[in-house]
Amino acid sequence: MNRDCAEAARVRRWVERLVIGEGLCPFAARPWAAGRVRVVCSEARDADAAYRDVLAEVDFLLRADPERVETTLLVVPRALAAFDEYLDVLAACEDALAELDLEDVLQIASFHPDYRFAGEAEDDPGQYTNRAPSPVFHLIRQDSITRALVDWPDPADIPRRNRRRMRALGLEYLRALSAGAPGSD
Repeated sequence: MNRDCAEAARVRRWVERLVIGEGLCPFAARPWAAGRVRVVCSEARDADAAYRDVLAEVDFLLRADPERVETTLLVVPRALAAFDEYLDVLAACEDALAELDLEDVLQIASFHPDYRFAGEAEDDPGQYTNRAPSPVFHLIRQDSITRALVDWPDPADIPRRNRRRMRALGLEYLRALSAGAPGSD
């Protein structure tokens, strides 16, 4: 794993500009500002290696002190360019969490440059709620989610709210923001 790869830097900018900057995740700012979000790049060049890297990062996160590392963004810049292949690895990783009886401990949020919700147009700005500069597996501690949602009035509305927000921002702005264009932040 590499913390200093160029794609990790792009993903950090994406988190700061879109995820936090546009309020997609109302819970991200605090751990981000405290330095408790680990962003690392996988060196994987195929699906099997990406799968192994996700599981290695799961092991790392389970052993890490939550006060130091609350969550991990595992960036996979050299593999999983095809969205379907990414989804296959995601499903395998979720199956592994279930087999290891870790479903109540960790969850995986998914992000991909070509993310597409089933049955929706590819150019729908709402897709940008889950689009990232590279394939990303976001490993999240369930305890963190539980604590964050305690005082949140309607957690089920967050995805709908985010999709409305992305549509209000518009496709042109989101593409520029994702590409890191000046003036898009």
